[in-house]
Amino acid sequence: MLSIEELNVSNIKVYQQDDLYHFTSDAVLLAKFTSVKKNDVVADFCSGSGVVGFYLYGLSPEIKSVDFFEMQPTLYELSKKSIELNGLDQKFTAHNIKVQEVNKLFNEKFSLIVCNPPYMKTDSGLMDEREHIAMCKNEVYLPLKELIFSVSRSLKFGGRVNMVHRADRLIEVVYEMKKNNIEPKKLQFVSGGNKEPYLFLIEGVKGGKSGIKILSSIKN
Repeated sequence: MLSIEELNVSNIKVYQQDDLYHFTSDAVLLAKFTSVKKNDVVADFCSGSGVVGFYLYGLSPEIKSVDFFEMQPTLYELSKKSIELNGLDQKFTAHNIKVQEVNKLFNEKFSLIVCNPPYMKTDSGLMDEREHIAMCKNEVYLPLKELIFSVSRSLKFGGRVNMVHRADRLIEVVYEMKKNNIEPKKLQFVSGGNKEPYLFLIEGVKGGKSGIKILSSIKN
């Protein structure tokens, strides 16, 4: 069943479909963590139905443009419908392609990339039987190293990437970033209640100098 949900920011609404992957609070946390500059040219990798990009624009309408990149046709179509619903055709464009293909078409185009990628490795033992859900949660078609490679190639020099990922994969993410000339500059952990962190939010700068700022952890 198709529904329309309010994002509670700048009157932006998004289409959601019951039998597809539904966005979580991770998307909102990522948008709030991300710092935007005037006239940023933004890409939303693994965009799903477009929640991160829409929420980010709602917080920072000074963004010049937003491009969604989603490989699943059903989620891509939802993002297109939401662009039309909000009258943002002049600012937003949706693309139904794999993230690995983005840098070939948009080499060094973006000043800012946001990404809420699949968190789980394919051998984690936590694979959902529904393929369209597994593709959103597991690295079925998008290994971390291929994601970061495409991010680096798609960013301008000095461009930023903001990601959310599982806390136990922090070292892998940092390693892949540095290997691809992206320097981690800002880090924040997310915990549930009084439990240990289960997520982290990270910003990296392409060609940036070393040195990272650790923000206070947040509870979700």
